[in-house]
Amino acid sequence: MTARGGLTRTPPPARRGPAARHRDRGGSRVARIIGPAFVAAIAYVDPGNVATNLTAGATTGYLLVWVVVAASLVAMLVQFQAAKLGMATGKSLPRLCRDRFPRWGSRLVWFQAEVVVLATDLAEFVGAAIGMRLLFGMPVLASTVLTAVVSLLLLELRRRGRTRGFELMSAAALLLVGAGIGYDIVFVGHQSAGGLASGLLPGLGGTGTLVLAMGIVGATVMPHAIYLHSALVQSRGMPVDAAWRQPGLVRRALTLDCVLALGAATFVNVSMIALGAGLGRATGGTWTGDLVAAHGELAGRIGGGAALAFAIALLSSGVSSAGVGTLAGDVVMRGFLARRVPVHLRRLVTMTPAVFALLSGVPLTGLLIVSQVVISLGVPIALFLLVHFCRDRAVMGPLVNAPLTTRVAAVSATVVAGLGCCLPFTL
Repeated sequence: MTARGGLTRTPPPARRGPAARHRDRGGSRVARIIGPAFVAAIAYVDPGNVATNLTAGATTGYLLVWVVVAASLVAMLVQFQAAKLGMATGKSLPRLCRDRFPRWGSRLVWFQAEVVVLATDLAEFVGAAIGMRLLFGMPVLASTVLTAVVSLLLLELRRRGRTRGFELMSAAALLLVGAGIGYDIVFVGHQSAGGLASGLLPGLGGTGTLVLAMGIVGATVMPHAIYLHSALVQSRGMPVDAAWRQPGLVRRALTLDCVLALGAATFVNVSMIALGAGLGRATGGTWTGDLVAAHGELAGRIGGGAALAFAIALLSSGVSSAGVGTLAGDVVMRGFLARRVPVHLRRLVTMTPAVFALLSGVPLTGLLIVSQVVISLGVPIALFLLVHFCRDRAVMGPLVNAPLTTRVAAVSATVVAGLGCCLPFTL
């Protein structure tokens, strides 16, 4: 448009209606809430996952793919509820237990949570130690200390308020693990699309397979990630009253966060089973899941690039999950006991059992699988706690679970608890 004097006047931008402005605000609020699930998802691709999934693939082929998928679906539901609990109450799950349970009950739950965290730390340190040995030939003790130092440096990002940076590094670690496993799958070959599809049909092949299935459940549905996720969402800056006023937005944001993060973790875990099955076939069944031997087989059959990708994936898995484990331990102790132990001291204490186990000469891959079985025994307790609180309208307000959600969560917890009761008879 030309005004008097020959000047060109740019017409003002069209005014957007209230609906458009509301959509923009809603979209930005959803984006601000997304992120904590990617930190929790690191727990779902830790070295315990690598060991159990590769062993399952090597010894049973694709038979247990359905266990990974089913456990991952349960994990999405569980992490969604943990995040929703934190948003609806402004408190972590351990803190709610301390507030609402008698002292003896809260201490009892705290004790089992600490055992779970110790077993998790063991898996993370073992995985990182193996990765550093494969990459640099580093002794076990040195690799354990270095893992602790690196995990503490990662936690400094969050302690200094760099929450987004911590979340982005967690997402990058998840991507790095997936990329390393995917690279090896391509070059190992020996994959069967039909076999992978048949693995989606539920079935077990014996007591040894049941132990592996329990290990997969323990490595996939992680109790410490449940406690941690309920605390992480409180960094989003949304007060409880705001979450209660916008339950639909909160549900959409948390669902998207959990589906994106845990969907990626599910894909990585299924890829691990596929890699184990392919490498097992390539070796004629002589390789049965040992991580150090897997590195040697990849180097000998494919080349240094494949072996390097595997070692980097394992190291990334161990170091990043060690940081997450340290943060979860802090949430557990602070929530249940109202005490906060300095992170450096806590890391020193929790790494001690891992150091002794590593120096004892116990087979490392077997140690990883046993740690996942121990973790699986803590899953039902965390699940039942979630069901207990998330079904209570007085606690959750408009974010309370729908009756169907409560029933599905209760059935999932019962099934996992039943498998845990069967486990002692299979060992």
